[in-house]
Amino acid sequence: MWELKVESWRGNKVSRLEHRAFDWKSKMPMKLTSLKLAMAVTAAGLLLSGCMETANYEATNTAAFKQRDKELLSKVRYEQVQPSETYRRAIVEFHRKETPGSIVVDSDNHYLYYVMNDGKAIRYGITVGEEAMAWSGIAKIGAMTEWPAWHPTKGEIERLGVPTFVPPGPDNPMGSRAMYLYSGGKDTLFRIHGTNQPEYIGQSISSGCIRMTNEDVIDLYNRAKMGTIVVVLAPHHSDSPFGGSSQMASTGIGSVQ
Repeated sequence: MWELKVESWRGNKVSRLEHRAFDWKSKMPMKLTSLKLAMAVTAAGLLLSGCMETANYEATNTAAFKQRDKELLSKVRYEQVQPSETYRRAIVEFHRKETPGSIVVDSDNHYLYYVMNDGKAIRYGITVGEEAMAWSGIAKIGAMTEWPAWHPTKGEIERLGVPTFVPPGPDNPMGSRAMYLYSGGKDTLFRIHGTNQPEYIGQSISSGCIRMTNEDVIDLYNRAKMGTIVVVLAPHHSDSPFGGSSQMASTGIGSVQ
């Protein structure tokens, strides 16, 4: 939606500039007309570039995979769909005032950010919970597991008809890594974890947890640590990538809803 609006705006802007150029030609010398037109077009381009987020896409570094990762990922039976370019891992500009090393989840736009220094962040595409099951607030990573088992909640068992226990492995919905979110020293029952349904990255279908591709969650797991603060923005409260002044992650103020 936003891209269409930007393109539409750009189209209107250019069309207005061309119309003005036509009027100028009837009243001004050719060289002066060309100079002013070039300056106007340059100004419009700068204005547009200030509203666009640049992204440097990152390929998966399989050298960081452990032998067990390579073995289990080679046995996956799900279709290995790659997320669209919109949700591919990338280094982007990040202007929220959060502490480097913290994690910010923008559920509205299906992005998770790992905050870096110098106004940068690693942006990952994610699957988030349906609106009725979504959650927001501040938590910390209280536990971390490689290739976790799945212990569905009572509600998930009743709603989804799943077994009470699913062992670790490539067919486990928890995927290759899990980071368990705690608030007030207690497990919130929400996690950041992998998935065996990569085709849903960029959508809102999960039971509330934050899903990433198995490759991306391994990358995030290798960067995060116990105690890392995780800020999950409330629905309809996401910031523009060029604005915002939240310092929630640096203070740790807030609670899981």
